[in-house]
Amino acid sequence: MEFIKENALLIGLAIGSGLTLLWPMLNRGAAGVPNISPTEAVMLMSRSKPLVLDVRDAAEFEAGHIQGAKHIPLAELPNRLKEIEKFKQKPVLVHCQKGMRAKTACTILRAQEFTQLHQLQGGLAAWQEAKLPIVKTA
Repeated sequence: MEFIKENALLIGLAIGSGLTLLWPMLNRGAAGVPNISPTEAVMLMSRSKPLVLDVRDAAEFEAGHIQGAKHIPLAELPNRLKEIEKFKQKPVLVHCQKGMRAKTACTILRAQEFTQLHQLQGGLAAWQEAKLPIVKTA
């Protein structure tokens, strides 16, 4: 007990360092897919030109979506994988409205050996909250 009292600062630093090293692993969502913020998503889009995959339903997509997004509703994803097969080894940014359907989609895609998946943390709601542009289907 005396040791802990005398070395509290060093023990705290050791614990803090350990958490800092573990943070990237803790920041992963479903199936080991990293969650990225809207700002990180914009950087990914400008640097890597990923497939932006919107897994919301048709009405949600028509109401507003990220420009250039490929729309495949989650319910149709298993049957439409051939459409995006060429992106297995390329970056893919998956999103829905808030994040739950995107997690399921990432699990499906990871099982099909998509290797560079990213999930938009907070979904399109977070994108809009960050004041990033969306387009509407006319």
